[in-house]
Amino acid sequence: MDNRDTRETAGKAAERPAQLAIHEPFHEQRPYLLVAERVREFARQNGIGPGARLPSERILASKLHVSRASLREALIALELGGLIDVRSCSGVYLRACKVNRLPEAGPGPFELLSARRLVEPELAAMAARVATDGAIDALFAAAAEMERLQGDKAGCERADRAFHQAIAEATGNSALAGVVDYLWNQRGSLWLTLEELFETEELRKETLADHRRIVQAISAHDPAAARQAMRAHLERVSRTLSRG
Repeated sequence: MDNRDTRETAGKAAERPAQLAIHEPFHEQRPYLLVAERVREFARQNGIGPGARLPSERILASKLHVSRASLREALIALELGGLIDVRSCSGVYLRACKVNRLPEAGPGPFELLSARRLVEPELAAMAARVATDGAIDALFAAAAEMERLQGDKAGCERADRAFHQAIAEATGNSALAGVVDYLWNQRGSLWLTLEELFETEELRKETLADHRRIVQAISAHDPAAARQAMRAHLERVSRTLSRG
């Protein structure tokens, strides 16, 4: 290779880092924002104007070729952005409000649940292997606190987070505890709105039962059972929030 080839190769290599900087921000690709735009386009193409009702969730998901879960996130984003009204026992109606760009609302609920299903079962298994007696006592205390606060929605939510955080801390790995803290901090307006739609006393009782199974598996130092109990818990939450 002569000097000219060497200079050209070095020049091309020097250009590569600059090319990485032109990517759009990650949130531009949020699935619910893309589906929300498809809903708006569907309304435009089908002449559905302000005050008119959109097709049912089942029909709209089929026409847009998206899952019910993805559509549900998009509809919540549209509602929070003031573009639609969701009326109980009636349907979803367009509003006259004109918004060029929907507000960024962080990761969608099902994005978060997907991440948690990847991370938290393994943390539960790790906790079952290494948790100290003190860490296990903290888990029992967190589960008992959530049960005590069952009638207090805000308190129960804090206790739920404390329970999952206690599992991460039981691993003895502060980096992993930080990952769980980060994931729970991403529960924004979309998550809270979706959760509120499905919050019932029955579901709170199911969550408490899930937590008891997780604690029992960790306290028995059974990694496989702890992993399965946490996975079953998060999969149940996902099914609940995505059901019709």
